[in-house]
Amino acid sequence: MAPANGHLIRQLQQLIYYHLDNHLLRNALFFAGRLHAYDLKNAESAYLLALCHYRLDQLKSAYDVSRHQALKPGAHVGCSYVFAQACLGLGKYIEGANALDKSRGNWIRLNSWNKHTESRRQHLPDAAAIHCLQGKLWQAYRDSARAIESYAEALKLNPFMWDAFVGLCDLGANVRIPNIFQTTPEMKRALSMSNPDEITLETLEESPTTNTLAQSQPSNNVNMSLPPSNNDPFTISKNRVNGDVRPNLGIFDKLNIGKSSVTPISGGDLDISSFDTPTGVDASLNGDVFLGKELGSQQTTTTGGIEPPLAPIRKARAGHGLGAETSIDGPPRIRSNTISSRSRSKADSDEISIGRPPSRTQGNGERKRTVSGQTAPSVAIANISNPPPANINDPTGLQRRSTRLLRSITRSGTLATREEMDLKKKAKATGTKGRSTNTGHVGRVVSGNRIHDDSLGVSGKEQRKPPVSQSSGPEPKPKPASSEVIKEKEALTWLFDLFTKLACGYFAQRHYRSQEAIQIYNTVTLSQRDTPWILSQIARGYFEQGLYSDAEKIYARLRSIFPSQIEGMEQYSTSLWHQKKETDLAFLAHELVDVDRNSPQAWCAVGNSFSVQKDHDQAIKCFKRAVQLDPNFAYAYTLQGHEYIANEENDKAMSVFRSAVGVENRHYNGWYGLGQVFEKQGKYDFAEQHYRTAAGINPSNSLLITSIGTVLEKLKNPRAALVQYTKACDLMPPSAIARLKRARVLANLKQPQAALEELKLLKAIAPDEANVFFMLGSVHKMLKQKSEAIRNWTIAGNLDPKAQSHIKEEMERLEDMSDEDYDTLPMA
Repeated sequence: MAPANGHLIRQLQQLIYYHLDNHLLRNALFFAGRLHAYDLKNAESAYLLALCHYRLDQLKSAYDVSRHQALKPGAHVGCSYVFAQACLGLGKYIEGANALDKSRGNWIRLNSWNKHTESRRQHLPDAAAIHCLQGKLWQAYRDSARAIESYAEALKLNPFMWDAFVGLCDLGANVRIPNIFQTTPEMKRALSMSNPDEITLETLEESPTTNTLAQSQPSNNVNMSLPPSNNDPFTISKNRVNGDVRPNLGIFDKLNIGKSSVTPISGGDLDISSFDTPTGVDASLNGDVFLGKELGSQQTTTTGGIEPPLAPIRKARAGHGLGAETSIDGPPRIRSNTISSRSRSKADSDEISIGRPPSRTQGNGERKRTVSGQTAPSVAIANISNPPPANINDPTGLQRRSTRLLRSITRSGTLATREEMDLKKKAKATGTKGRSTNTGHVGRVVSGNRIHDDSLGVSGKEQRKPPVSQSSGPEPKPKPASSEVIKEKEALTWLFDLFTKLACGYFAQRHYRSQEAIQIYNTVTLSQRDTPWILSQIARGYFEQGLYSDAEKIYARLRSIFPSQIEGMEQYSTSLWHQKKETDLAFLAHELVDVDRNSPQAWCAVGNSFSVQKDHDQAIKCFKRAVQLDPNFAYAYTLQGHEYIANEENDKAMSVFRSAVGVENRHYNGWYGLGQVFEKQGKYDFAEQHYRTAAGINPSNSLLITSIGTVLEKLKNPRAALVQYTKACDLMPPSAIARLKRARVLANLKQPQAALEELKLLKAIAPDEANVFFMLGSVHKMLKQKSEAIRNWTIAGNLDPKAQSHIKEEMERLEDMSDEDYDTLPMA
């Protein structure tokens, strides 16, 4: 016979989560199969089985298992989430987005921030995570508007949802970063409820530490303000509950609501830190272990109306080490709890009353219950400002919990009078031992057993604030600020500062303001800067500017610190390709294949290694392999297209460049490749259009600007071309190609002196370039400086022996030239 359904399901779920948390995915899948077979119709069982398949990268199995439950209206959140993740991997983007929309009502209010610790976690995703997944689905579907909307919603709920921010930057959205990385209302609420025994956050706002933090905030206007005191559930404020004016409920009061059973504390102090902030009454927690409250003559009692049976009477027992007189005599007798005394205490503005119902012997037959089940003496105190003395240093001094509450109030200095201080001094002087009386008007006090004073705990885990009656007396002094809340706020401030810098750097990087991004990344601490992600971004910043030698240095440092780094290595291999470092490139390709032969970055490096050796066919095969491993890897399409151009296969190059742009619309390399194809086909208008599109995406790349000038020059528009060449030289002064073409346009525009100045700068940049010296000879010829022209042409012939025949013809022609021929610029 199978055991009870609920118990068996819980055991299997526990086993599944145990193996998932320990990354024993095969074991988890085995137990998930058992659970799903036992309870086929349960959505939770389907979710766990689909989750195990997804963790094992079995996307189709995860899709099939979760599909039935995910497509139902009001579907299970976990099933919808795993189903959408599988759809993202399988390319079924619309189906995944629709599944998340169907379960929207179940997850739209979920928030799990600050609820994951070493000992607990939330196994279901919250609204921020689901919005982020929706953004990825819409981005993959090429619906940028919906993707941006989803990413923005995710960041509103959780500013640490980094994937959402990256998605916004990749889509080219204009993001106001200071508005993102600041505390959300959910964070403020979580911080205010993290320490229920401490002061309100309003007092924390005024603490010196908080003010120091506010002054030390960065200039990014990150708002770290905490909620005012009226949002703090642990401050006393008027709140209507069932028509009665009651204090604002704290965590203990919330647990008390809706409970009818009275369960005593089994022993030991209650650890508040073990409780999570409840969203409702948890069946596993018995909330009636806490004290009730009363305002005036109204008593806060448990709902349900079922009274517990009377406990047997307990005999009086002397505490260990107490004298005979103290063990026999009861607590000092104070005036009885009557209606008149209660009304007088309520009317007295200088006193605070904590009420409990009268005992059964006084009229209604109700007795106060203790942990051991015995009745407590029916002694009421109308004025709690004079508790009997007790020796707190005596380890055998036993006191009731209510007395501890009163002692904590008196000890705080807010309610103590001069007479009370005299009584305390007298008690310490005489060393009287005994137990104090219980307070009056306390309802359903279950912790009436005696507890040693040394077990009370300074943190006040069992203390409750009594409702303070309105009085004309002085306001009580606030307690010192909570150290835990201050530390939490300091941690958030540090994280927001760091994430703001990283976000500003990444935003500038994705908008191709590479120099600005590098400067921002260099402002973070050295320990943070020497991490793979930041080093990779800095190196990419140099790469996007065409500074390949600087990019190579950063990539080499990255490889020395993290030899197994794969991300960004495709740009590293291209940097080595531009510098024609065949040996270094071949070594990098072998290392990347050893690290991960199934990564597209490794195959891009192998393809670049073949390309630099002019083996274009082998390079194309490697780039195709990279595309097979990751069809969304746009850079592999681009490299493949350049190899097709080298093989003069323009149609195939056009196809793969369009594939690159289709995968990533802001991939400027693909637009540049399309411009190259149109330029080779003689379609200069289309080439200019695509070059300008690429330059619009990445305006900091001088090569793109130079390409626009080249096309304009072929369109017989030299002055417009000169503007582009000048812009390219301003962007990158050491650019040899831009300066050479600018000098040539200046010479054609009959400005030989300006061209000569440009060529002198270029000779310092590229002293071994034959074209530079040939151009210098031609400009000297225009200036009628025959000897200088012959000297520079001779140097050019020595640097490029293949051009010696052409240079010799120019020298011979120079002897027979007339004055008009000097103004003609020979072809380079």
